[in-house]
Amino acid sequence: MVAPLDDATEVFRQAVTATMRAISGNDDLTVTFGRGKPFIHGNKARIPVPEVTGDRDALAALRGTADRFALRTRYHDEGLHGEARPESGIAQTLFDSVEETRVAAIGAYLMRGVEENLHHHLEDTLQEQGAYDITEAEDAPLGEAVGLYLREKLIQRSLPESARRVLDPWRDHLEDHIGTDLTELEASLFDQRAFRDLAQSLIQDLGLAEDFGQEEQTGDSDEFEENEAESEAQAGDDTADQEQGDDGDLADAIEGDVPVDMETMDLAESDGSEEEAGAPPDGDAQKNWARPKTFLYAAYTSEFDEVVFADQLCEAEELDRLRAVLDQHLQNSQIIISKLANRLQRKLMAQQSRSWEFDLEEGVLDTSRLPGIIMDPFSSLAFKQEKETKFKDTVVSILIDSSGSMRGRSISIAAMCADILGRTLERCSVKVEILGFTTKAWRGGQSRELWLQQGKPQQPGRLNDLRHIIYKAADMPWRRARKNLGLMMREELLKENIDGEALLWAHNRIHGRPEDRKILMVISDGLPVDNSTLLVNPSNYLEQHLKFAIDQIENGSEVELVAIGIGHDVTHHYRHAVTITDAEQLGDAMTEQLVGLFDEKKPASVA
Repeated sequence: MVAPLDDATEVFRQAVTATMRAISGNDDLTVTFGRGKPFIHGNKARIPVPEVTGDRDALAALRGTADRFALRTRYHDEGLHGEARPESGIAQTLFDSVEETRVAAIGAYLMRGVEENLHHHLEDTLQEQGAYDITEAEDAPLGEAVGLYLREKLIQRSLPESARRVLDPWRDHLEDHIGTDLTELEASLFDQRAFRDLAQSLIQDLGLAEDFGQEEQTGDSDEFEENEAESEAQAGDDTADQEQGDDGDLADAIEGDVPVDMETMDLAESDGSEEEAGAPPDGDAQKNWARPKTFLYAAYTSEFDEVVFADQLCEAEELDRLRAVLDQHLQNSQIIISKLANRLQRKLMAQQSRSWEFDLEEGVLDTSRLPGIIMDPFSSLAFKQEKETKFKDTVVSILIDSSGSMRGRSISIAAMCADILGRTLERCSVKVEILGFTTKAWRGGQSRELWLQQGKPQQPGRLNDLRHIIYKAADMPWRRARKNLGLMMREELLKENIDGEALLWAHNRIHGRPEDRKILMVISDGLPVDNSTLLVNPSNYLEQHLKFAIDQIENGSEVELVAIGIGHDVTHHYRHAVTITDAEQLGDAMTEQLVGLFDEKKPASVA
């Protein structure tokens, strides 16, 4: 007898929840299902809903997401991982990928069903990231390829086609550097420290250490060897305890999966309760290598969107108070900020300084030679000519993510840096504008209400009202804009973020300006998130549009685009980008990027 639709859905949810609790060892874990970004954070997890109802592979991939989260909760120590994690680039990706492989291999070792789910999850993830669009060897990411190579050897199962697209271009190279004998590694699956050291060794062997700031291990030191021996002994004890203890119960729990009739199953969407809104910042953000050249993105309606000057969103008295709060923050950090500003100003002023060529046959008369000509009338006249400066007339636009996840220290430091850089650039005759982007409401505003009134049409596109804020326009004098930056300190302003449209808006504002050089700097702490949109569109809808917008600017515009990610890896989205782990590093990062752009010999950092 076929189970009713609602019953089948509930059975599936209970099965996934029970399995996640068993694998993670956390009986208090709460699991919800929705179309937002999947995440696990503390005692809460959100799992995606498959796009295709009743598709066995999609359901297996979904369970793979759940199994992966649960395995990482139980067998991955984020503190240990973070101690040696490279700051950015290929080395960081390789380091993360090796650890991901270790956790997946533990799952495959414990239970065949988990192995199958993780296999489908890998195929689904890589396909979404654009692995099938890889056509040339240089497009295949080396860091991911290393993890896939180890995964193939440790789990001893053929990789899905999408994974082979990433690995095959690098296979011969990795065979030479890694080899095929991984017997000792298989015995160390539960030893995270051993795999961490392996990742560091591979970074050295593949020639990535110097480029990405890895220090070489001092393996010949007595202290180092003692610590390693201690760690191995401890890891051996821990592994023995795990194998003799919970893993027997764990396998029984996983084998107890409840059968579900796939033909009648239709997973319900999340009801959108407030506690499910928005995933926390994700240090393990999905990487994407392929950008869509065309993308059918649309807003359900743009009737309720607004582009507004900051002083129109706040009473004058309140704006004065908020500016005073910002000034207090600036005063507390004055020494550091002044140092950064002076460094940038020296760079810009040096490039703008005038210089002359002398002893020319034509040009402007060199008056310094006149006394000599008076003394010797037969000496020839000398002329000089001003050298053409390499510094171009420039405008810089700073676009700041003003979403809820920036609340607190991140938005305060962003406001401080925008303030000091804005003043510094203007002193150097560089036009600057400061912009922000958010939405007018949480979880949809009037756009969503209109959609509901009109019968909830399928695939409606963006379902929230945009709010694009102008803190300072490029032609606005600093004295008039100074107060406006205080608005960033108003927490109720910070809501959702729809990055793609904001990026194109900021680009279009400076694209048609008369300056010879145009620079757009984006500061963000995560991927675009708007739950009202993601619940009724594909889960990567906003991210794909962001990638499309980046591609349009980087490959089809004269505007130079640079990005800074706060706690979120933006190096796989933007060509010129840097990722910082703490908002305290933002001032340094912004200055470094601008100095790099204005330095003819040293381009901006490229990850």
